[in-house]
Amino acid sequence: MTDLFSPLQLGASTVPNRIFMAPLTRCRAGAEHLPNALMAEYYAQRASAGLIVAEATMAIEGNSSFWHEPGIHSAAQVAGWKLTTDAVHAAGGRIFLQLWHGGRACHPLLNNGAQPVAPSAIAITGDEVHTPQGKQPYVLPRELRDDELPAIVAGFGKAAANAKAAGFDGVEVHGANGYLLDEFLRDGANRRGGPYGGSLENRARLLCEVIEAVSSVWGSNRVGLRISPLNSYNSMIDSDPVGLATWLAGRLNDFKLAYLHAMRSDFFGLQKGDVMTPIRANYKGVLVANMGYTPDEAAAAVAAGKVDAVAFGTGFLANPDLPARIKAGAALNQPIAATFYSPGAHGYTDYPQMAMAACATE
Repeated sequence: MTDLFSPLQLGASTVPNRIFMAPLTRCRAGAEHLPNALMAEYYAQRASAGLIVAEATMAIEGNSSFWHEPGIHSAAQVAGWKLTTDAVHAAGGRIFLQLWHGGRACHPLLNNGAQPVAPSAIAITGDEVHTPQGKQPYVLPRELRDDELPAIVAGFGKAAANAKAAGFDGVEVHGANGYLLDEFLRDGANRRGGPYGGSLENRARLLCEVIEAVSSVWGSNRVGLRISPLNSYNSMIDSDPVGLATWLAGRLNDFKLAYLHAMRSDFFGLQKGDVMTPIRANYKGVLVANMGYTPDEAAAAVAAGKVDAVAFGTGFLANPDLPARIKAGAALNQPIAATFYSPGAHGYTDYPQMAMAACATE
């Protein structure tokens, strides 16, 4: 019977288990957006994951929305990420890099005064962004012109090439959580006309062009995609999220991706519905699920064939040896929310491994 510890063919790669590490923004790259030795230590500690998906990483310069997040658009960043890929591979792991454009979630204070861009001039409301001047409201984005979109597609392609030079095993396109590609997908953020607005096919056009560009670098069997049809984070909504998920699952079969990584619910519980069942019914490739799975629920979902793998977020953040803990039925460390985005090692690389925790109680 298939379980969480069964190997899985993931496109061009075979992974040893189905317990993946979800991409988690941790803001340890500093104001220069440079990956560093501390980040390499963090990811290497978690190399027992079937696959690590590294955090959202700026594909194109000037699109910061987290202040201290990493990039992959410069030679120095490629060299910095090489520390991580070398460390993860030395520990026996596999790691993809998540390529990302912040879209309307960016802020002028993080990007030399530049106004953020989006499919339509609609601002994020009800939240604030961390900046060098403290938390600030999001600003009204500028609507992108159609003739600007090829440069964004090319930027993702260049980032994919940089990720290959940095030694990653593949890349994940970030099409989730209210950032640029997701903004184009969902009709609550995309009110434009023309070839990139209106119908599902048009709203997915930019995403599909990015997937094609990235796949031309890697081969589609080393490319994944993350989507979040229900998540209302960053003021996101769609009039028919189940319909969107169903249509997109079928369309993505054309690309023969390594996997589709689907977030099953809404961080805030505002939008409800079952997107996983229609995605599974319509998508023919490897399906990775995410959001709020316990180890037992993940094991049951994989055993029943509902999904092929489960990506854990804060579970991996707080438990560098999560697969071993799940296998042993051991207690899990609890994440420290106050250190999710703070600088330094505390709450980052100092969570105890199972053997260390056992020794501490003896």
